[in-house]
Amino acid sequence: MAWILLALAITAEVLATTALKLSNGLTHIGWTIAVATGYITSFVLLARALKLQLDMGTAYAIWSGAGTAAIALIGATLMGETLTLPKISGILLIIGGVIVLNLAGNH
Repeated sequence: MAWILLALAITAEVLATTALKLSNGLTHIGWTIAVATGYITSFVLLARALKLQLDMGTAYAIWSGAGTAAIALIGATLMGETLTLPKISGILLIIGGVIVLNLAGNH
């Protein structure tokens, strides 16, 4: 259940960050409400996942790393941002770091 909550927290954070871009500097009220709702939802779900005994470092690394990678991909595919080799390398390094933290947490 903790992993499902973490996945939902990541999804809410990614939606909130996407809405942040669409809010035009928090000047569009509908997108601004989506930003606030998404981030609050994300933190509540992350807190509940941690309460179910996920390691804090591992959970946060997955939450922030997956969110960062997803936002970079959304920016490139939906927002017209460029996806360069250094950006792809950075995303792969984030994923690799999360994997290392997970493996280290199991010992």
